[in-house]
Amino acid sequence: MFKIIYSTLLSIAFSLSSYAQKEPIKIEGNAQGTTYHITYFDDKGRNLQPEITQLLLNFDKSVSTYDQNSIISKINTNQPTKVDKYFITCFKKAKEVWKNTQGAFDPTVFPLVNAWGFGPGKKQNIDKTKIDSILKFVGFDLIELKGKKIIKKDPRVALDFNAFAQGYSVDVVSDFLNSKGIKSYIVEIGGEIYAKGKKPNGDNWKIGIEKPIDNKTSENPIKAIASLENLAIATSGNYRRFIIEDGVKYAHHLDPKTGYPTKNNLLSASVFAKECISSDANATGILVMGLEKAKEFLKLHPELQAYLIYSDEKGIYRIFETPGINSIVTETIDD
Repeated sequence: MFKIIYSTLLSIAFSLSSYAQKEPIKIEGNAQGTTYHITYFDDKGRNLQPEITQLLLNFDKSVSTYDQNSIISKINTNQPTKVDKYFITCFKKAKEVWKNTQGAFDPTVFPLVNAWGFGPGKKQNIDKTKIDSILKFVGFDLIELKGKKIIKKDPRVALDFNAFAQGYSVDVVSDFLNSKGIKSYIVEIGGEIYAKGKKPNGDNWKIGIEKPIDNKTSENPIKAIASLENLAIATSGNYRRFIIEDGVKYAHHLDPKTGYPTKNNLLSASVFAKECISSDANATGILVMGLEKAKEFLKLHPELQAYLIYSDEKGIYRIFETPGINSIVTETIDD
C-alpha cells in the first residue's frame, strides 16, 4: 500500500548541549510497502519502535487495499464491517478535498487504478469502452458514511485511500510521539514528512525536494531545500510510478473525469500544511488538475503553501510558488 512520493532527507548536524540525551534516537523499517525513517530526541532515552510498528500494522488493517482482510478491502467487496477511527478520518478528509478540488481528487478511482495496473488487481486491456464502463461507478457522490457504516448507491463503487494514507500515517505516528511528550522529531514514511519543533541547536529541520526526473528505483538530485518547523510536506509527481506501452508513458495519477492518466505540464507538486494528510491529498489533487487550475485553487486555500515544478514549451523546468513559500523553501539548486 503506497504511493511513491519522494522528499529526500538531508544530513543533519546536531548540537546537543541543551539535551540530557547525547544522541538522537533514529529508527527505521518497512511499512505500507515502503520504508520509514524517524528521528527524535527524548530525554528519557526511550526506543519507541515496537509501539510504532504495532501502530502502523493497525493502520494497515484499516485502510490498506493490499490487505484483503482490511476494513477498506471488506467495504470494496461489500462484506459486512464497521469502520474505525482511521477509516473515518480518511473518508472525511477525502470528502473535503474532493469538494475543494471539484472532483480532481477522488478516492473512488480504485477500479480505474486496478484496470491500469497501478493497484493490487491485474492490469486489464484498456480501451474507450472499458473506461466508459468503469466511469459509471466512479464518483464520490455515489458513497456516503453514516455512523460507522458505508452506504453505496452502486455496489461496484470501491475506495482507494493510497493517494493520501501515507500522509495520514505520518500524522498518526506524530500524534503518538506527541502523546509521549516528544517535542523535537521528524517523521518520514514513503517520502511524506512532518517535522515538530526545532533541532537542539535551534535550527529548523531541513529536507530536500527532488528534481522530477523519470526514475523508478533510486533517488533523484535535489532541486530545492525546505526548512520545516511544525510543518508537513508531501510531494506528488509523475516521475516515479508509471508504465510505458507502445512508447507512450502513462503516469499513475488518473483523472476521475476521463478515466485516463493526467496529461499536463505539471511535473511535481510539493504541498506544505499543518497536517500531512492535507499535504498529501491536496498534492494529488493539484497534480491532476494541472498548473493553471492549481494556481486558482491555491488562491482560495491560503492554508496551503505549494512549490510546483512544471516544464515550459521547451521542456525547461519552471517553478511556481505560493506567496508564503519564501519562508519555507530556503534554497533552489540551479540545473
